[in-house]
Amino acid sequence: MPIYTKTGDKGQTSIFGGGRVPKSHPQVKAYGTIDELTSFIGLVAAKVDVKEDRDFLTKMQKDLYQMMAMLAGAKLTITEEEKEIQNFEKKIDQFDKELPKLTRFILPGGTELSGWFHVLRTTCRRSEREVVEFFLSETPHTIDEDSQRIMLKYLNRLSDLFFMYARKYSEGKEILT
Repeated sequence: MPIYTKTGDKGQTSIFGGGRVPKSHPQVKAYGTIDELTSFIGLVAAKVDVKEDRDFLTKMQKDLYQMMAMLAGAKLTITEEEKEIQNFEKKIDQFDKELPKLTRFILPGGTELSGWFHVLRTTCRRSEREVVEFFLSETPHTIDEDSQRIMLKYLNRLSDLFFMYARKYSEGKEILT
């Protein structure tokens, strides 16, 4: 079976459960931006030497794939992600204790890996905005309010965690404004 189907050549795409929508549809933008985020996470994971951090990034990718499936229309639940949010908060608190206190804004960069974590942070923020737009749109979907709340909280906290990873991997070379 070839990778190309030619069914999207006119700017439409199929969604889970049947039907076609424009590729610019809020639903497609929501799961598409998370797909982009998971790809960048894979790139960063390949550059990270610390196994614990690499494994943590891979776990994030798996969580985000669940969310993408839900956003695409699959009837799933994401209650386990509530525990991951707590893990994110613990890591953020741990990094906050270990890293120098911030008194000014920092510019993305310092090291290549720190810069990539900032790319993850900003892509995650965009994912969050796209998911909010989808939830606020008139588009019917099957995601219950509790799952919506968890998904948004997960993305919000994840971007905070990426900021802290960027600080960790800046190796003291942060550029202050």
